Amino acid sequence: MMIKPFLKWAGGKNKLLSQISHFFPPELENGGIKTYIEPFVGGGAIFLHLASSYQTIERLFISDINPELYIAYKTIQNHVDELIAMLSSIENQYLSLSEIGRKDYFYQLRRQFNQCRNNVDLHYQNHKWIERTAQLIFLNQTCFNGLFRVNSKGEFNVPMGKYSQPRICNAENLCSVSLILENTFIYQGDFSMCEKFVDNHTFIYLDPPYKPISKTSNFTSYSQHKFDDLEQLRLRDFFKLIDSKNSKLLLSNSEFNNYSFFSNAYSNYRIERIRANRTINSNISKRNTVNEILIMNY
Repeated sequence: MMIKPFLKWAGGKNKLLSQISHFFPPELENGGIKTYIEPFVGGGAIFLHLASSYQTIERLFISDINPELYIAYKTIQNHVDELIAMLSSIENQYLSLSEIGRKDYFYQLRRQFNQCRNNVDLHYQNHKWIERTAQLIFLNQTCFNGLFRVNSKGEFNVPMGKYSQPRICNAENLCSVSLILENTFIYQGDFSMCEKFVDNHTFIYLDPPYKPISKTSNFTSYSQHKFDDLEQLRLRDFFKLIDSKNSKLLLSNSEFNNYSFFSNAYSNYRIERIRANRTINSNISKRNTVNEILIMNY
């Protein structure tokens, strides 16, 4: 069975896998890649594909600055059965409600999710992690477009979506993800922390928050940490540093109104284009096809 991301994620690469895979380093096929690192893991589409497709990869490292993602991946790694039980209960309760009842349930759980965000200890796994992950998956599967977005206070603020039969508990897929995570190192923090794991048999995929295509379509707020142009350039410097270690690097971003920025920043590297449907927009007429760019050091 094909393992899918357990979360919908803005900029997720599940639908672009067939295109992006054409640009993977050839060393993946001949066993030359022993370590895979993804410091902006998000929904994990590329990570899950590589981890399940290339058995010659010996070490897997994923990380994200978003603490909710860290909690979710660690929970699925270590407590998937308890998570499935809790999600199944939530799904049964939610689907049994009327439309008004579902709305009340969604906003009540969202309020609880936000109120408890500072009560979770990132250094100590406990039952609260399981509950929080279940709430996160529920909100993700039932909110508008599956968009994860927080305000300046770190509060999840996406409204309820319109789904008649949302799939809240996909037990089979969660178990498959858990098997992959058994042999994966999971961290929470800045992308630069992965440098210590890099050697000349490493492949790193970088999928940072995209530069917004307009002032009203800024999807960088997937955490309280803003990823502005200065951060993009800091990532460019990191790209150059890791390149000097003879590892393989692949970075993706949106080309729309941004090509000159990236072509200047990565002028010494290979840049390719792929086509992507931009689906996260409240106006259906603006959900069009745009170019994304892939930047490689090979």
